[in-house]
Amino acid sequence: MKVIAIIPSGGRGTRMGESLPKQYHLINGRELISYTINVFQKCDLIDEIIIPAQKDYFLLLDEIKHKNHFTKLKNIVEGGTERQNSVYNALQSAEANDDDIIVIHDAARPLLSVSTLEEAVKSAIIFDSILVSLAARDTLVKGDLEVHSYIDRTGVFYAQTPQVFRYRIIKDALEKAMAEDFYGTDESMLVVRAGYKVKIIEGSILNFKITTRDDLDLFTSLIKIL
Repeated sequence: MKVIAIIPSGGRGTRMGESLPKQYHLINGRELISYTINVFQKCDLIDEIIIPAQKDYFLLLDEIKHKNHFTKLKNIVEGGTERQNSVYNALQSAEANDDDIIVIHDAARPLLSVSTLEEAVKSAIIFDSILVSLAARDTLVKGDLEVHSYIDRTGVFYAQTPQVFRYRIIKDALEKAMAEDFYGTDESMLVVRAGYKVKIIEGSILNFKITTRDDLDLFTSLIKIL
């Protein structure tokens, strides 16, 4: 059984208002995505890494691979128009069997711990489908410019990555969604929609996704002390 990580890197970073996608920003002389890849490189349970990305950044990713000695990065493939197209392209390139484990993780979540990654993979071996999530802790409100109502946070989670699935399950879920022209916000949504159960395991507040300039500044500060 192989464990293959897919790190989609096709995002354009439009919410940061800059032309360079956030995953390629230099932080302390290293591209943001290199911090993310390094977690998977260090994890003994990961056999190989595939990155779907825009063709414009293939050379840069190849440079990142070699200068950081990312020996597990086996393939860089062309990303699609949407995230799930990119993940599907990566799946198509993988030499995987039905029971192999596929780990999907956001390129812009560089503070994933090896221990959380290992727990997610080990849990997927038992339960087939795993979603790393953070239990909602704050008061949740619904509204626009004013509060309309309050939402009971009991049983509410913030979905994170990694999301981990048997190859046959994520492939089936993606193919069903694409055949029906359905686009979900993450892979777990597609897997549940396809009729599979997904087990939740606890994530970490440090495993946040870098989306805004404030997120990037926070990460820059955190890596100085972690």
